[in-house]
Amino acid sequence: MTNDDIILANRLAEAAGEAIRPFFRARFDLETKADASPVTEADRAAEAAMRAIIEVERPTDGIIGEEYGREREDADRVWVLDPIDGTRAFIAGRPLFGTLIALVEDRQPVLGVIDQPIARDRWVGASGQLTMFNGVPVRSRACARLADAHLGSTSPALFAASDYDRFARVSAAAGDVLWGGDCHNYGLTASGHLDAVIESGLKLYDFAALIPVIEGAGGRMTDWQGRPLDANSAGDVIAAGDDRLIEQIVALLN
Repeated sequence: MTNDDIILANRLAEAAGEAIRPFFRARFDLETKADASPVTEADRAAEAAMRAIIEVERPTDGIIGEEYGREREDADRVWVLDPIDGTRAFIAGRPLFGTLIALVEDRQPVLGVIDQPIARDRWVGASGQLTMFNGVPVRSRACARLADAHLGSTSPALFAASDYDRFARVSAAAGDVLWGGDCHNYGLTASGHLDAVIESGLKLYDFAALIPVIEGAGGRMTDWQGRPLDANSAGDVIAAGDDRLIEQIVALLN
């Protein structure tokens, strides 16, 4: 990863935002995919805009995108794209969705962007660097005890029944739980407004960009067993602004 990659990632976020904003709280085509998740014109327009830039600027890099699949996925460098993480929030006119952009090198996410194109909130995390929020460095909040933690998750409906029972043990021990927010929750954790996020069943394009953002702000992300995340992870994730919360959460989940 180079500084040029960070510049390119910001360009991708700008292009996605330009594609998304005309559709926000407007009329657009809506479909339901085979997995029962919704997809809109905005999802497809944003991913197409990002892929077009990558094909010109990084023609040998791979691409994995939620809407248009995989190209050169065995390349040493792969861009992982989720044009609208939180499509249900987008459809409802709630500006809590986001565009996720990651660069994965040798199966490890080394660069991540969380971009909220309506509020113009953008977090950029890169290996070995501080996470930036709208160009200013941010740090996660110190919180040593789960009982004092503000915990976020997108929706109880997104957990399988057995996973929700496990999550409920953690939420009962937490200071409070806030539902909704999708990827925005991870940015808020990096900025020190939330303390932890727990979700299950995510795909690579849902979580790859989050890892550099959380880690660059002083936090940590793992799976539900406490293991580091990479491109092979199953997608059951914990993000914590304070590393001391991970052990407590893992113990309750298991």
